[in-house]
Amino acid sequence: MIYYFHRSLFVSRAFQLRNKKDFFAGLLYIAVGAGFAIGATHYNHGEAARMGPGYFPFWLGVLLAAVGVFVTIAAIRPGAAMENFPKMDFRPLAWILGSLVLFAFILQPLGLALSIFILVMISSVASHEFAWKGALLNALLLLAIALGAFIYGLHLQLPVWPSFIG
Repeated sequence: MIYYFHRSLFVSRAFQLRNKKDFFAGLLYIAVGAGFAIGATHYNHGEAARMGPGYFPFWLGVLLAAVGVFVTIAAIRPGAAMENFPKMDFRPLAWILGSLVLFAFILQPLGLALSIFILVMISSVASHEFAWKGALLNALLLLAIALGAFIYGLHLQLPVWPSFIG
């Protein structure tokens, strides 16, 4: 009798956290979306025809929070797959974050071209499927996109080549 009473006070069978990874990802989406939406309320929204600076972040935050609600509900529904958190591997995270910090420090002295090349090559080491050929191709593709978008498209005043080259 005590066991049955204890189970009834605990969590009902209808609300079982089946997919922990999706549940907490959904909560993160809700938190980030709500943060964007609340932060955007400090700006003028405008209207659909004449959008203000707060229009896009507000609706993006609302959409992200709505996706979070759907992901969270899907994680607790009875038919959801049982899934726990995988063991966290900090080595790839260290490679990627380290390459981003290095990129920030070498952008001005080495220029965009070499900095992006170094960024992609170092962060590619984080992958379990690392291959030099693929990393080199990714570096060249990202360099072409960055040059097209930031240098030629937006006309940002970033050094493309190292200062000692000219």
